[in-house]
Amino acid sequence: MVCMAMCGLIFGSGTVKVNAMETNKFNVVDYGAVGDDSTDNTAAFSACLDAVIAAGGGRMIIPAGVYRGRIMIPGTSKWITVEIVGEGEPAPVFGTIGSFPLQQSGTIIRSLETSGPAVISAQDSSARLYSSFSGTYVIVRNLDVRTYDNPAISGIDLQHAAQCKLENVYVNTDIYNVQASEPTHGTSGVMTPANNNAAWTVLRNVTVTGYYNGIVVSEHTDGDSIALGSNVKGLNFLAANHASSFSRVCAQRNTHHVTVSGRHGFSIEQLNTEQPGAGQTDARNAWQTLVSDVNDPNNLGVGDINYWVVVGGVGAVDTFTRNGGANIRARRIGGTLPGESE
Repeated sequence: MVCMAMCGLIFGSGTVKVNAMETNKFNVVDYGAVGDDSTDNTAAFSACLDAVIAAGGGRMIIPAGVYRGRIMIPGTSKWITVEIVGEGEPAPVFGTIGSFPLQQSGTIIRSLETSGPAVISAQDSSARLYSSFSGTYVIVRNLDVRTYDNPAISGIDLQHAAQCKLENVYVNTDIYNVQASEPTHGTSGVMTPANNNAAWTVLRNVTVTGYYNGIVVSEHTDGDSIALGSNVKGLNFLAANHASSFSRVCAQRNTHHVTVSGRHGFSIEQLNTEQPGAGQTDARNAWQTLVSDVNDPNNLGVGDINYWVVVGGVGAVDTFTRNGGANIRARRIGGTLPGESE
């Protein structure tokens, strides 16, 4: 006998019941959203999210197109899942040389606002699970999130969410990273759920380019296939009670590839970095010249890093530049840690 419940169907008394999460799908087009790169869809996004919250969670579907506006996820006092899903994986356009246009296909969420919330944000509202944290588990998949060169707003801010998962997400400033101006507003591509909120963060295939902070990391963060191009601070570790772990991180043309701003335990299994070589910067993007691979002036980080460093036009080198980081053990892939014998 085949149990149809495995497919989300339950038969009994002549009725068919469908799994609630399968029915809780909400298309933003049904709430007035238009992907024409002109219409302000903020109100339509909010109406769709209100329906998701009222249903006890569900999936917000955004078809292919360029959607102007902000996605502001309401707070809730209940544990619920809010998925925000685009159509197809975005093509992350980033590198160390040349000039390339960003792709215009797939689902693009774009905001040109100069102040206020991030393009996608979990709101701090009166509806809370506890403290300032909402009960939302936010999942963002298959989205291209855009602001503008030297952005004054952030890309994705989930500090007030309980938990999050980002998968196949490209956060950028609508320009190839090599041409990006120095970010001066202190904004971030991605901000993960904050410390002390039962946070659990999963990052998979996430690319961030052109922000002051690429990804702001709080506790319980598990990342893999992370690409960070032309940010002032690629990964920025804040104070956290629980440690974070990253597998493969590609960091190119960041001023500081890894920064530690608060006491944080972490490991990076493979940190692949590339810094500009001779003739690969000009007056506009000289800020992308490496200052440090690890920037931890107050020695707040406790961690392990396996690294591989490349200089443009030269190839792999042994140099790994630290500013502090006395409690961070770093070794070149294939090498030895301090105190170990060959």
